[in-house]
Amino acid sequence: MKLPLISGIQQVGIGIPNVHEAFKWYRQNFGMDIPVFEEAAEANLMLPYTGGKGHSRHAILAINMNGGGGFEIWQYTSRTPVPISFEIQLGDLGHFVTRMKSKDVKGSYTFMKSKGLDVLSEVQQSPDGKSHFFVRDPWGNIFQIVEGLNWFAKGKQLTGGPEGAMLGVSDMDRSVKFYGDILGYNKVIYDKTGVFNDLAALPGASHEVRRVLLTHSKPRAGAFSRLLGSGCIELVQVLNRAPRKIFEGRWWGDRGFIHLCFDIVGMQELKTLCESKGHPFTVDSANSFDMGEAAGHFSYIEDPDGTLIEFVETHKVPVLKKLGWYINLKKRPAHQPLPDWMLKSMAMNRVKD
Repeated sequence: MKLPLISGIQQVGIGIPNVHEAFKWYRQNFGMDIPVFEEAAEANLMLPYTGGKGHSRHAILAINMNGGGGFEIWQYTSRTPVPISFEIQLGDLGHFVTRMKSKDVKGSYTFMKSKGLDVLSEVQQSPDGKSHFFVRDPWGNIFQIVEGLNWFAKGKQLTGGPEGAMLGVSDMDRSVKFYGDILGYNKVIYDKTGVFNDLAALPGASHEVRRVLLTHSKPRAGAFSRLLGSGCIELVQVLNRAPRKIFEGRWWGDRGFIHLCFDIVGMQELKTLCESKGHPFTVDSANSFDMGEAAGHFSYIEDPDGTLIEFVETHKVPVLKKLGWYINLKKRPAHQPLPDWMLKSMAMNRVKD
């Protein structure tokens, strides 16, 4: 199978003021209860986005065994993470909503309302007829609970992990081409323009927008493809006001959604592809890096509006930490998914409250 391969959304990076408090909230309310790694260290490779110098940080990568991507919960420890100074409006440039998949959207709504979460809307219907609603975490991050397309395990938790994002863009056609050519989101589910009732709970929803929901026409491949599953990206362009950049004047790692990360195979081939499309790597770890119990090769590019997209080629991942069982992915065929039983063994690392 031709490289590079994209296995799916590996994780969404979330800048948080207290990593352990956030991990507890996300596992209790979203089922993100399996830590893949936890590490406190110096972040020295993101200098273009951290003021030109390294900073200390504490990070936890947590997943949900139902499937979907993970959360990289990320906290500066050498400085205070800066919150956004204005209310994000629909169509502002960058990652402003994370899509979380659910087995039962109405059931998830009832569960979250019963727990007193900041649920922003009733269950609504998107232009493709799918059910969804919005909920906000204690740090102001908005999540859209959507109908899940596929599932890895059959846990009691109704939600899985991230299956996509809602991204603000300034030029829809340019961004559709970017997400199709580089990330494989080449199938349009809908392309609609107007003022939308199902978005009314979001700030700025009274403005006219063009929204395009994209998915990938080919199934994902690679070691983690069955766990990560398929998903969608919704691009939103506001038409009658000037959008603001969500991270303008702030650093990567400050509060909010800091990146959208894809698990990939074939980093050098991907580098060549990105350069050919006019989006060269802005950060490249160049070789294997360690993240506590995990290791791999990572890089970043910017989408046409500067939104950060991360790529990770995983080299080593822990399965049963207590027994020192790790998977060396360098020795496996690139396209071959890991056996389900092997990935499900990671549930032995689950944190219970």
